[in-house]
Amino acid sequence: MIELINRNMARYLRFRYKNIQYFMDRPFESQDRIFKDLIRLAKNTEWGTKYNFASIENWEQFNERVPVSTYDELKPSIIRMMYGQQDVLWPGEVKWFSKSSGTTNDKSKFIPVSSENLKKSHFKSTWDVLTFLYMNKPESNLFSGKNLGMGGSIAPFEGFPGTIIGDISGILLKNSPPIGKSVQVPDTETSLIADWNVKIEKIARLTQKENLISISGVPTWAVVLFRRIMELTGKENMLEVWPNAEVYIHGGVSFEPYKEQFKRLFPSDDFTYLEVYNSSEGYFGIQDDLTKNDMLLLLNNEIFYEFIPFDDFETDRQKVIELKDVELKKNYVLVVSTNAGLWRYIVGDTIRFTNLSPFKIKITGRVKHFINVFGEEVMVSNTDKAVATTCSKFGVTIDNYTVAPVFLTRGKKGGHQWLVEFNKLPNDLDAFKKDLDLNLQNINSDYEAKRFNDLALKELELVPLPKGSFYKWMESRGKLGGQNKVPRLSNSREYVESILSFINHI
Repeated sequence: MIELINRNMARYLRFRYKNIQYFMDRPFESQDRIFKDLIRLAKNTEWGTKYNFASIENWEQFNERVPVSTYDELKPSIIRMMYGQQDVLWPGEVKWFSKSSGTTNDKSKFIPVSSENLKKSHFKSTWDVLTFLYMNKPESNLFSGKNLGMGGSIAPFEGFPGTIIGDISGILLKNSPPIGKSVQVPDTETSLIADWNVKIEKIARLTQKENLISISGVPTWAVVLFRRIMELTGKENMLEVWPNAEVYIHGGVSFEPYKEQFKRLFPSDDFTYLEVYNSSEGYFGIQDDLTKNDMLLLLNNEIFYEFIPFDDFETDRQKVIELKDVELKKNYVLVVSTNAGLWRYIVGDTIRFTNLSPFKIKITGRVKHFINVFGEEVMVSNTDKAVATTCSKFGVTIDNYTVAPVFLTRGKKGGHQWLVEFNKLPNDLDAFKKDLDLNLQNINSDYEAKRFNDLALKELELVPLPKGSFYKWMESRGKLGGQNKVPRLSNSREYVESILSFINHI
């Protein structure tokens, strides 16, 4: 029976691939269709009326007429939607709102998630993930067992009884079709537990005897769960717990710093890792080729993409460009218009194109999460790669890290301070630090130039933290699980000082 199910699903997924191939071959036609559909559907909303969507015929008019928006600029309209007002940014009533910060900031964002957005972006792209898995590994037995999802929680909005807020993963789980829930573990009730510590413990006890084939979730929190399961079972790795596990689907943070850890957790060359780019706003990309570490930009899931060259972002030179005008090896700020009412919305991520036929991308960082205090222009993709390379050489793994500048003072040069939580300390911490600094220089020429003869930057400072430090700090701020992430880089010392102060008082 299982073989028959897998065979039929494989046939269906091969058929789906033909539709995917269409937008890969006709990217501009696909995006133009979506652009016109979004404008047409929203023309009678308040936003559509304000900017006269009914008369917009092309992107040039859209670009001239409709402003690029941050969350703060859309927030008043979104709040009204949360209180049940209809036809504001999107036709009808939007009942679901994803609570997202993206960082550990106290300030939360509430991203509208319409029924159209759920169906034509999130769920549609989930099937695309399965399609690419089968195209890369046709021998896969994905439907012979269960999928473990690290879901978040949801809750009613106090201001209006018809509105639900929560993590996007929790919203997706609550709205999943029966076929999805039938192969998902843990059960919905457990997945939606708000207390992350309670949830981890219950998932660890419930899933250790399941026949798991696939696992999905943010690496940071997945590792916490896996360690607890190994504590409970006495097993040395996760394949001893789940011998039939085939694939880990990851996103949310860079996988580079976690690669070595996962190789030890799943010690098999046949175990597959697949990266996805999904967020509260929609599903943007999927790793379509397992031999390469970039992702296919999804151009057929009712999201219209635009881009701002990162070097010009928030300057007098800032301009928005179409897909047809992007170039390789440049960093862009991602701008999206969605079928949930986000119009020309700055997501907050920076990306770089690795291929233009078809269009493939890599996430390089966050708009707010980089260091450029001394002209070094260090991105998260730089530090993640430097960490991965250095850890591999020294045979160690890390759980988390964050970096902040050390500002110039009288008689002293500036630099970078790294707070690092090792799974196991390297034998020679000073040698690790020097190698990390050199690797970062090799990756980033601007950093290298500023480090030359200690011209503007001294060698990085590395502060090892006790195990569990980041987890406890996040817990103290009510930011465990889901979409909460430790900020990797910052131009200020806010996070670093907060962490150091917290560590000194526990």
